[in-house]
Amino acid sequence: MNPDMSLLGVDFTSAPCRHKPITVATGRFVDGALHLLTLEDCVDWQAFDTLLRRPGPWLGAFDFPFGLPREAVIDLGWPDDWPSLVRHCRQIGRTSFRASLDAYRQTRPYGRRYAHRAVDSHAGSHSPLKLVNPPVGLMFLEGAPRLLDANISIPGMFAGDPTRNALEAYPGFLARSINTAPYKSDERAKQTPARHATRRQILDAVEAGTHMLSLPVRLTREQRQLLTDDARGDRLDALLALVQGAWAAIRGDRNFGLPAQFDPLEGWIAGVPSQC
Repeated sequence: MNPDMSLLGVDFTSAPCRHKPITVATGRFVDGALHLLTLEDCVDWQAFDTLLRRPGPWLGAFDFPFGLPREAVIDLGWPDDWPSLVRHCRQIGRTSFRASLDAYRQTRPYGRRYAHRAVDSHAGSHSPLKLVNPPVGLMFLEGAPRLLDANISIPGMFAGDPTRNALEAYPGFLARSINTAPYKSDERAKQTPARHATRRQILDAVEAGTHMLSLPVRLTREQRQLLTDDARGDRLDALLALVQGAWAAIRGDRNFGLPAQFDPLEGWIAGVPSQC
């Protein structure tokens, strides 16, 4: 791994604003240990696009789906290679994208309305066709084209600038490996002491490295307090994405720890084993 490489963990939203920004945790390995350096907010798309164009070397782990289920892409008659698929979805726009997925869902059997990617069954992640609670389909629609436009390399999916690499992250997968209790909410009524305590327990494990990726993180007292007190969990999710990205960066010479073969149309989530 390049010792000068910066690491990014990104908690994403499909509609960034000051009230709900895209949250970015930056880190670096210092003397073999992963240190959290900064927590940043991108309050609009301009700020996020500027982030993507930061000079490398860096590796970012982004909490949104990079691809769509191949089953759905074939059924819809959409392009079956990743760059063409992303360009197609951007070209049809949000309204047609949403209408296409709504109509497709109605053609599927009850109980199987949402097609899933292979990795979703391993990670317990939502189908990228989901448009509400959470709207991960819209996150794909907003995020993937921006990665493509910025010419960022996505291992196994797209060869762009080799000094800037992006991997898909899913903080919930890592969080659940530590504690399955709810730890965050955007609803004030659900921002309870119990969830505060769960965030504290998750941070204990992240600092100690006592989780499935076995990678400890060095935090200052002020950073830990900020992460614990963020009831929305955006900062903690950015940190968890950072850990997934750092785990992958260590394995850069082994395809970033990704499975030897995964579907380049669907993508894979960093740190998720292909055998569960």
